Amino acid sequence: MSKQIAIIGAGNLGVSLAEGLVASNQYRPEDFILTRRQLSKIQHLEEKGYTLTSNNIEAVKKASIVVISVLPQKIDTVLQEIKSAVTSKQLIISLVTGIRVDQIQEKLGEGIPIVRAMPNTALAIRESMTCIATTQQWSEYQQQVKSIFENVGETVIINEEQMTSATALCACGIAFFLRAIRAASQGGNEIDFHSEEALKMAAQTAKGAASLLIANKSHPEDEIDKVTSPKGCTIAGLNEMEHNGFSSSFIKGIVTSAKQAKELYSK
Repeated sequence: MSKQIAIIGAGNLGVSLAEGLVASNQYRPEDFILTRRQLSKIQHLEEKGYTLTSNNIEAVKKASIVVISVLPQKIDTVLQEIKSAVTSKQLIISLVTGIRVDQIQEKLGEGIPIVRAMPNTALAIRESMTCIATTQQWSEYQQQVKSIFENVGETVIINEEQMTSATALCACGIAFFLRAIRAASQGGNEIDFHSEEALKMAAQTAKGAASLLIANKSHPEDEIDKVTSPKGCTIAGLNEMEHNGFSSSFIKGIVTSAKQAKELYSK
């Protein structure tokens, strides 16, 4: 069996995974077979050494690991297509929102190892937060999947029933934090700075805030307390945001995304 990794559905997430793994220096472009119906959208990757094809069956037959990275609405068609090519010697890693291991198993047949992973697009710069889960039957494969995704960021093994929540917090979450950074940069633009300056300042400040929590293993309020003084400008700004529902809106957005993620496959 080849050591190649086939990524079925090389959209933004699939391509980010391949590029991030190559950037880790643990993989080469030649280790990947990327599939997409419209190859013109990823044609530039061929020059870098990646193998491209629109034939999913051909890709699966050449790989030892098959990563499925398609829309939930497309996965039934894809699983039916590759079923005849998949063997028990291969490992299936599903990045698809909302479809459980047992549902994939039902489509592919018994004896096929399946693990789910939920990363985000920061894979490409090796800063993803990836959640990993499977059933008891395939738990021995979780560590192998974890070792792959550790090359592109942080990982955590969770229970499978938590995967839709992980989708909202980590995968959708990257968009939520980006929107918060955009809002901060727009505020900076309004008070005095050119938009390019304001965006750089907001993005670096957000990066610094996250880095503080990770480095110090502290709670956000602990770090907030360090920069809020009585009658100061920081607490005035924070209270104004809270009066207008900042935390409440953020929480509601995550909860709404989790509910939507749960329904995507059935839709």
